Amino acid sequence: MKTKSLVLMSLLTAVGAALYLIIPPIAGGMKPDFMLTMMFIGILLFPEVRNVFLLGMTTGLLSGMFSSLPGSLIPNVIDKLITAFVIYAIIITFKKIAGNLVAASVVAGLGTLLSGSIFLSVAIFIFGINLPFKALFLSVVLPAVALNGIAFFLIYPIVTGLVKRSSFKTALSN
Repeated sequence: MKTKSLVLMSLLTAVGAALYLIIPPIAGGMKPDFMLTMMFIGILLFPEVRNVFLLGMTTGLLSGMFSSLPGSLIPNVIDKLITAFVIYAIIITFKKIAGNLVAASVVAGLGTLLSGSIFLSVAIFIFGINLPFKALFLSVVLPAVALNGIAFFLIYPIVTGLVKRSSFKTALSN
């Protein structure tokens, strides 16, 4: 793992954390998680198992620490790790996704859907947090899918443009 890769992944995670902190809550204090958007960009740029693990674990820990929902640290870590590796598997299977903005945006939206579903399921069914799954799925997860898809569509070309002009070695530069 190269220092430059770690720095860029850290910057992506920090931007995601900043966006997460400033976005207003949607329903019951729940927020869309823009760290997912940055995690997906990091996975697309650095599709290696150790990077995926690092991005998933870091975004999960930060999401859990910043969450307004008590007891959500473990559900956040579980959901981010699973989501990161599912997205990684999709990206590895369909290598052309990284070069296609629309396809990558759809994958980011599907990843957000998966993440929200896993988070709510783990929080409710494993940890017994009293949350209404259907209401939160409709009022938080689905809007977050749209917001993350749009955010990814806007941010990904900017990041890839900056990466191409720099000396970073990513999956896009190979």
